[in-house]
Amino acid sequence: MAEAATKLPVKTEKPAKPAAQPAANVWHPFEALHQEIDRLFDDVSWNWPRLPATAPYFHGDFELKVASEVTEDDKAYRVTVELPGMEEKDVEVSLSDSAITIKGEKKSEKEETKKDYHYSERTYGAFRRSFALPEGVDADKIEATMKSGVLTVVLPKSAEAQKKSRKVEIKAA
Repeated sequence: MAEAATKLPVKTEKPAKPAAQPAANVWHPFEALHQEIDRLFDDVSWNWPRLPATAPYFHGDFELKVASEVTEDDKAYRVTVELPGMEEKDVEVSLSDSAITIKGEKKSEKEETKKDYHYSERTYGAFRRSFALPEGVDADKIEATMKSGVLTVVLPKSAEAQKKSRKVEIKAA
């Protein structure tokens, strides 16, 4: 039997105050090195925990990597995020003036006790993905649904944005 999609509420947030920017003429000698090292670690496909430098041991929480896809058709943009094993109660979709943010947390506990052993395992992790809102999105009509561990957020285009789109014919030279 097919599982029915469940609608999720989309929260609207007030825009945050912009963070203070450092003076443009201040030179930061290690900033480029820091950014390059961060980029290298981001490129690694393993899902290793990121701990603060002062952490004496692994605390058990880490950032989950979630697969996502953004597509567009004549009427809407669609953001699809794969969240295997998660339910809609574990996920939150929020909207600000310039972005849509999808975040959630996955927890798993397994415990087994038999005559000669006791096994216990707990894992958990959180994720957060933000996507810039394209121009022409009708923010009041954004909908999010979740079915079989796949979250789909539909960002409908406004009527004006749909009218601006047109196909350009290609002619032979």
